Amino acid sequence: MNMRKTSLILLGAATGAAMTLIAVQPRVMIGTSAKAAAADTYKQLNLFGDVFERVRADYVEKPDDQKLIETAINGMLTSLDPHSSYMDPKSFRDMQVQTRGEFGGLGIEVTMEDGLIKVVTPIDETPASKAGVQANDLITKLDEDQVQGLTLNQAVEKMRGPVNTKIKLTIMRKGQDKPLELTLTRDVIRVRAVRSEVKGEDIGYIRMTQFNEQTTDGLKKAITDINAKISKDKLKGYILDLRNNPGGLLDQAISVSDAFLQKGEIVSTRGRNAEETQRFNARTGDLTDGKPVIVLVNGGSASASEIVAGALQDHRRTTVIGSRSFGKGSVQTIIPLGSGNGALRLTTARYYTPSGRSIQAKGITPDIEVLQDVPEDMKSKTDTKGEASLRGHLKGDAGKEQTGSQSYIPPEAKDDKALNMAQDLLRGTQVNSAYPPNTKTPVPN
Repeated sequence: MNMRKTSLILLGAATGAAMTLIAVQPRVMIGTSAKAAAADTYKQLNLFGDVFERVRADYVEKPDDQKLIETAINGMLTSLDPHSSYMDPKSFRDMQVQTRGEFGGLGIEVTMEDGLIKVVTPIDETPASKAGVQANDLITKLDEDQVQGLTLNQAVEKMRGPVNTKIKLTIMRKGQDKPLELTLTRDVIRVRAVRSEVKGEDIGYIRMTQFNEQTTDGLKKAITDINAKISKDKLKGYILDLRNNPGGLLDQAISVSDAFLQKGEIVSTRGRNAEETQRFNARTGDLTDGKPVIVLVNGGSASASEIVAGALQDHRRTTVIGSRSFGKGSVQTIIPLGSGNGALRLTTARYYTPSGRSIQAKGITPDIEVLQDVPEDMKSKTDTKGEASLRGHLKGDAGKEQTGSQSYIPPEAKDDKALNMAQDLLRGTQVNSAYPPNTKTPVPN
């Protein structure tokens, strides 16, 4: 008998939405030792039941039964590794919104300032931009509810909602004596996982911030936009910036890698059993027509970002510049637990780059290390400890674990050493033995 559960495959801090089916096989124990193991397991479950009942009966205040059970489940999962956990129904819904990369909302990027919601920027062609919301506006009320006292997440949740529903914003704007009242109608908002621009009229720059369902389409649009602005004979190449990208969906990491490759393996995933190994290969068709590509990474580049960087590095398709990446080399599967019960986020496999290397607790080592000049007041905030520093992490190769790497990106492009080196290499104004990549040298391991 097979028991099937719908699941989602993900890789990083952003969780997954790429559907697949996994079969959960019942385990049949045979023999005396197996029976003894089963008996011991049931004995431990009885112990849990005894503790649960004692807490319900004797704790100083009446506990919430559901919260007790959810906390016990989460404790079991978090004891496995830092990335396995239980998601309650709300967390599961939030994860699905995040990985879809679209939701019903207003289209504004916001932050919290002095207890009020401050508009960072309205997104083009959204209800917010059409209604005249401006950067630096302070939102004081949502409908008739005061923003003061709400957390940022609570305020964002109030602004999101079903498409075609209305919400009234009360706004304080510099230079205006009286608050403004704007009524907006929610629409489908798509998260911009990919941004692009032309650098100096001859280089295509692509910044990828996460791997959600919109990422590959965003990449294709970015390449199309760049090609429309730079003629093929003037285009020196592309810079793919994956710095501080925490990861996301496995299928998006594969399709992004595929966009730059003509053939060959992109990544393999290996579970507990050898027969569970899966290999994912590139299909013919390089969207950049073989133009040079430089990938930027740092200590905040994790998981799906590391798959892309590792695949392109192993195939000698890119030169990787920056600081060593985070080192998250495991795959999580999201397993829904039925209506209203949330889901499990469970580590089910490790992944390996085309050359067979695992980056677990080690990271991608750049071909050219470039460290930024970090302001004194930022030094304690801009180094990531990496996967190897997380308590209970899956162990990497013996003796090869490494922790900590710089994750600072200067706010001004002129101060960004990695970005400037990438441009200089593409234009030929700076020379380095790692660029262009030497296809005859052995792949890293």
